[in-house]
Amino acid sequence: MAKEKITAVLDNEKVITENSNEARELYNQSRYGSLMQSGKVQLSLLEALYLSKKDKIKVFDKKNKEISFGSLMKKAKRTDKRISIRYAVFEDFRERGYVIKTALKFGADFRVYARGVKPGEDHAKWIVYPAHESESLTWYEFAAKNRVAHSTKKRLMMGVVDDEGDVSYWEIKWVKP
Repeated sequence: MAKEKITAVLDNEKVITENSNEARELYNQSRYGSLMQSGKVQLSLLEALYLSKKDKIKVFDKKNKEISFGSLMKKAKRTDKRISIRYAVFEDFRERGYVIKTALKFGADFRVYARGVKPGEDHAKWIVYPAHESESLTWYEFAAKNRVAHSTKKRLMMGVVDDEGDVSYWEIKWVKP
C-alpha cells in the first residue's frame, strides 16, 4: 500500500505541513523543519524542495493549487538568487545521510551535524558555505568565514558546485606551525 504524501502550503518563504502523524514523523526521524505548537511542521524552502523532489510532500499555494518541484524552484529563485547552488549542497548532504539546517544566526548558509546526530542531541560539526566553482572570495571574505566557524566552535566547509551540479567539499582549518 502506497503511503499518502504529506500536504503542505507555501506561505511566503516557508512551507507549513498539515497536522499529521506523518508530518511529525518527518521531523522526529530526520529532523526536517521545526515542530510548531499546532502539531504542524514548518519547513524551509530548501527542505520543501528536497521533500517535493523525493515525492514525500505535495506543496500547494494559498489558492489550493498544487506546486510542482520546478514551479517551487522558480518561486524560490525570486527571493534567493543563489537557491540552485544552495540546493545542490543541501541535497548532496541529505543524500549522504546528514542532517543539514540553516545557519543564519551563525552568519553562514548551513550547519551540518555528524552522521547519525540530530539537532538537540549534540552541536553541529560544520558550518557550510556553498559557492559555484566560478566564484571567488577575497582574503577578507575568506578570513571572515573562518572566524565565524572558529567563534562558533565548528569546522568550516566550503561546498563547491560545478556546472553539472556536482559538489566537492573543502574543509578549512586553522594551523599553528
